[in-house]
Amino acid sequence: MSFAAQPLDSVDRTPLLQVKNLSVTFPGNGTSVHAVRDISYEIYEGEFLGIVGESGSGKSVSSLAVMGLLPDTAKIEGEILFNGHNLLELDDRELSRIRGQELAIIFQDPLSAMTPVYTVGDQIAEALRLHDAKLSKPAALARAAELLKIVGIPDPDRRVRAFPHEFSGGMRQRAMIAMAIANDPRLIIADEPTTALDVTIQAQILEVLEKAKELTGAAVSLITHDLGVVAGHADRVAVMYAGKLVETGDVGTIFSEPSMPYTIGLLRSVPNIRTAGTQRLVPLEGRPPALDALPKGCPFAARCPAALDVCREIEPELAGHSAIPGHLSACHRGGEIATGLVGRAEIFPRPPALPETEKADVPADAAVRVTELEKHFPLFRGGVFRRQVGTVRAVDKVTFDLKPGRVLALVGESGCGKTTTILELMELTKPQGGQILFEGKDVAKLSASGRRALRRDIQIVFQDPAAAVDPRLPISEVIAEPLLAHGVGRDARNDKVLELLELVGLDPSMADRYPHEFSGGQRQRIGIARALATDPKVLVLDEPVSALDVSIQAGVINLLQDLRDRLGLSMIFVAHDLAVVRQIADDVAVMYLGRIIESGPIAEVFDMPRHPYTQALMSAAPIPDPVIERERARVLLDGDLPSPAERIDGCRFRTRCPLKPLLDERAQARCVGEDPALRPFGRANVACHHVEDNVLVVG
Repeated sequence: MSFAAQPLDSVDRTPLLQVKNLSVTFPGNGTSVHAVRDISYEIYEGEFLGIVGESGSGKSVSSLAVMGLLPDTAKIEGEILFNGHNLLELDDRELSRIRGQELAIIFQDPLSAMTPVYTVGDQIAEALRLHDAKLSKPAALARAAELLKIVGIPDPDRRVRAFPHEFSGGMRQRAMIAMAIANDPRLIIADEPTTALDVTIQAQILEVLEKAKELTGAAVSLITHDLGVVAGHADRVAVMYAGKLVETGDVGTIFSEPSMPYTIGLLRSVPNIRTAGTQRLVPLEGRPPALDALPKGCPFAARCPAALDVCREIEPELAGHSAIPGHLSACHRGGEIATGLVGRAEIFPRPPALPETEKADVPADAAVRVTELEKHFPLFRGGVFRRQVGTVRAVDKVTFDLKPGRVLALVGESGCGKTTTILELMELTKPQGGQILFEGKDVAKLSASGRRALRRDIQIVFQDPAAAVDPRLPISEVIAEPLLAHGVGRDARNDKVLELLELVGLDPSMADRYPHEFSGGQRQRIGIARALATDPKVLVLDEPVSALDVSIQAGVINLLQDLRDRLGLSMIFVAHDLAVVRQIADDVAVMYLGRIIESGPIAEVFDMPRHPYTQALMSAAPIPDPVIERERARVLLDGDLPSPAERIDGCRFRTRCPLKPLLDERAQARCVGEDPALRPFGRANVACHHVEDNVLVVG
């Protein structure tokens, strides 16, 4: 299978979109932010271009410039030629005729992009009628319902009258795609359309986007940070850094033969669900330069292990360094890298694993044992006379063991009960139902002093490091806060802070700085240091790397692995990124609607998933390899996760199960009438009646 699009210098094709020497500058107080700097690229009819890079690299700004959606304060230079016409020379009225009809955009957050006081159908109908004055409102609403059906929204005739808040996140994104394709545009710009979605919903949305591309014949410009998504869908890739394009080429070349060190570092920092855990990730140390104070020379030089003196003096131009047509990179050493004189693995070598002599000994007994844990929330209706109308079964008879010195991952879609489970664990009080044992002690029977002592032994690291710390305190006080709460003296606190900063890879001289002076990865390291202050035995990690760029998250993941081995820590790791989970976890529990439906050693569950839901999760997780990603089999789920308040008799996964339609009537009746319990199968435990009959294939 060939992934190469037509070469950029093709003489028999005219680009649909030509961006020439585009620069976007935002004026500031005394300085200007150079968000986009002299970039040029083309998109051809029917082509899928992926634009990747870290946060702040200029991806979204450059695409908003194409759409004419930047604020009036932005200074835009260069040319944006769409079908031969310079969009920058059009006034707002002329641009509005093109925008929505020939140019369409899908925003990252559909809830904020849609008007909450109008129905979804009215908003799609408005997009249609703006460009077709002869179309009546009933005809436009009928067309809106057709579009909702095309993008896979069930019961479209009813849903067309619903408001945005009545849609789930995945359904809102589908509605945005329906609006984007309403007028058969020639170019669709998708700005991080799957960032906030679960992998199962992400897979559905990308399928819908591909279908929309086929139906309309449109070209697609996909802005994303997920290299696996790019590998599976893009024809060509454009890599941005510090407002500039630093490498472009067809997807196969970029993934197999990158010639820009930044691209090499990005690819080596991303875990692959098939190989994760077998080798260390490669972190990209440092952070991108501020766009209002760019350094002299190559902006990546400060982070580049292969940088020469010339790199710090002269910024390289985007140029061809190999014989592959259309493959361009901005690097003074691009030719050496392309020809193999400088090895890609030599530029960013994998860091060594922790020596066995530095690993801690751990006891054999379970650190935490959770048995039939429950957390139900009653639903009430009415103001004066309230009555219970239902129950949300957020956690429903969850059982697991956390072993010393091991990492247990809780995975599943949003709303499956992962976070509620760990919050129940962190309360260290008698649960609503079930039992929690910590090193053999029942937390329900602890005295107040015993509970306080136990709080030293279990700590949590939150998803958003910026929101988890007081911005008014220097990090020395942030890290020392748990010690202060347990009555540790000032001198001991100060010594511990310096020791912890060293342990998490930060310079102790930074102790007096404030949180806003650190990058996202550094702030997460501060959060980890704070959690380690009391020398805990169990660390609970709630999506600790989901808010970080892939280049930064690699360093945090390596740190967590080292801490587990060096300190003998037990960890509960909540995450939605399955490749990250495989990289760090030893054991995994897959949750669905408050229940664990499959659990076991990570290799057993990931290599041989037995439950149809686990198989769907595995096949939906993107792989940063174009050859594998485009040839593997898929198990796609229909619809979104049901509400935890909805009562589903029998197997609660049966409403979305891709295996159920393949079974005979008797087997299907068992799914409807009997709730499956977890039972051993191989080295794992699976809650499915038909494990032996599962014929689904996972790529």
